[in-house]
Amino acid sequence: MYPDITPYETGWLKVSDVHTLYYECSGNKDASPVVFLHGGPGGGCDPKDRSFFNPDKYKIILHDQRGAGKSTPSACLEENTTWDLVKDIERLREHLGIEKWHVFGGSWGSTLSLAYAQSHPDRVRSLVLRGIFTLRKSELNFFYQNGTSHLFPEAWEEYIAPIPEQERHDMILAYHAQLNSVDDQTRLAAAKAWSKWEMETSRLIPDSDYIARAASDDFANSFARIENHYFVNDGFFRDGQLLEVQEIDKIRHIPCVIVQGRYDVVCPATTALALKKVWPELTLHMVPDAGHSSREKGIAELLVKATDGFADLDI
Repeated sequence: MYPDITPYETGWLKVSDVHTLYYECSGNKDASPVVFLHGGPGGGCDPKDRSFFNPDKYKIILHDQRGAGKSTPSACLEENTTWDLVKDIERLREHLGIEKWHVFGGSWGSTLSLAYAQSHPDRVRSLVLRGIFTLRKSELNFFYQNGTSHLFPEAWEEYIAPIPEQERHDMILAYHAQLNSVDDQTRLAAAKAWSKWEMETSRLIPDSDYIARAASDDFANSFARIENHYFVNDGFFRDGQLLEVQEIDKIRHIPCVIVQGRYDVVCPATTALALKKVWPELTLHMVPDAGHSSREKGIAELLVKATDGFADLDI
């Protein structure tokens, strides 16, 4: 990854009567623009996210999605759907006076990247995606109900602990009730348990510093509440919508590179393969010694290689 850099521009974009988004620009203001779409939903951006891009060859644009990171109001679920976020990306593009840009996203960011590209294919120069997630019921079931639990049984016991045994047949729905409880203590305890489950399972070799993020009240509250809100509503998609042929046909002409960890148990490799099957023109890299995180060495190297490859693309 490239060395850390600081933004040359930061700002706020009001996108509705409720929501105002934080955004920033770094790198070369005269170079090819790229928009980074963070994970979660609800995860927010990190300064190191700028480092996937050559700062001499890219104008690097990061923003925190509705309710996430520095955007306000924090953890707000009102007017917060996939299609609101797609509209926000277009508002940001127009606000910055950009005609066409590269799109980069991992995990939920890959979901949003696909939804945005399928909605505005004429605005996308390239796609670099990681940890493919299309929010099908089968994907949610694997991570939150019966799949990853078999591989991380100790972490699973912590995850299910806040939920009464009789409600554990639908963990997303059960958590929804607690994450929207009027009792602050109940809501925050649920948020931390939900967040810790994802932090503990995201890397092939667990990282204690990464897991510790779940202990932050502010991070856990926005991450868990927004993520659960999207998942209990099936991402506001038809099941499998992003993989439908008529949707892929809209973006088939866009150069696309996917980097997928072989042992990703948050967004399993089967979804990346499903996307490759319906969109054979894309390039799929399966990293043999990695899990879900973009910070794992093999994944990070291939993501940077992909952005380097598209840096001079002119379409």
